[in-house]
Amino acid sequence: MRIAFFNTRRYDRQFFETANSKYNHEFAYFEPRLDHTTAPLAAGFPAVCLFVNDVADAKTLEILASNGTKYLLLRCAGFNQTDLKRAAELGIRVARVPAYSPYAVAEHAVGLVLMLNRKLYRAYNRVRDDNFALDGLLGFDLHGRTVGVIGTGKIGMIFAQIMHGFGCQLLGYDAYPNSDFEAIGASRYVELSELLENSDIISLHCPLMPETHYIINAHAIDQMKPGVMLINTSRGGLIDTKAAIEGIKSGKIGYLGIDVYEQEDHIFFEDLSDTILQDDVFQLLQSFSNVVITAHQAFFTEDALISIAETTLSNVTCFEQGQACANELKFQEKVVGKTSA
Repeated sequence: MRIAFFNTRRYDRQFFETANSKYNHEFAYFEPRLDHTTAPLAAGFPAVCLFVNDVADAKTLEILASNGTKYLLLRCAGFNQTDLKRAAELGIRVARVPAYSPYAVAEHAVGLVLMLNRKLYRAYNRVRDDNFALDGLLGFDLHGRTVGVIGTGKIGMIFAQIMHGFGCQLLGYDAYPNSDFEAIGASRYVELSELLENSDIISLHCPLMPETHYIINAHAIDQMKPGVMLINTSRGGLIDTKAAIEGIKSGKIGYLGIDVYEQEDHIFFEDLSDTILQDDVFQLLQSFSNVVITAHQAFFTEDALISIAETTLSNVTCFEQGQACANELKFQEKVVGKTSA
């Protein structure tokens, strides 16, 4: 089958070409992101493959459908930028990669915790400048601290297990509790307000849906412990960034580590080093010494990219052969209120 890939980089092509050795699909790669302005590039392609920050809204889908596209392949877990209802109306089948490497994302979240706590980013730069003073690098023992995990799906569970290994106490919040979570030491589920009030570290591991949009807002931040550490490796829209900035200024948020940003669409995955960023909110975030930002790289491991390529091509092969696809997204199956990823 002919597949049009949007928003591709060298590493995408490398892993998809390797995975395709047992499928023999025909690929065409396009560097631009998918939206209604670039959708005509896919004319004549039965399948279109897109990434997390591509836009498959109603207008884009209508253009794709009119040009012969029947299948939409998301090489990611998130689908908040895809209009599933309109896709169903147009007869476009949609599939995603629900779990490529939960270890990759969970381990990155832990890396942000360690980097912020022990000021590793500041220590690295100091030593390179022959500054060996320890002032300003004071951290705290993770052992005995309380960690709140919002979303206890595959990624949240792995993050919880790692933090338990450090000797942390765990609080969980999820609309659909997972019995395996409470089997981790003395872990327990609580209401969101109790988690916010009692956690020293809070890590977000839930999808972006109407029910979770701005789950961390000004009211939520007001309930947190002074100096709390907040980690987000899930979706940028889970945090009201302006409210977080006010929390940093007031000292309520003592540390912020994010791998995602609510307005990341035209920033992340691009080399903008020779330009002036026009996003004043992002620029302000970068100015705080207790904020660490990575550019949506939590998923970026060899294991994850192999899994993404193999699952995506397996999905389209199922469609091509008229088989049921376990990873197919259907509008009527969208679960309201689910808070795990």
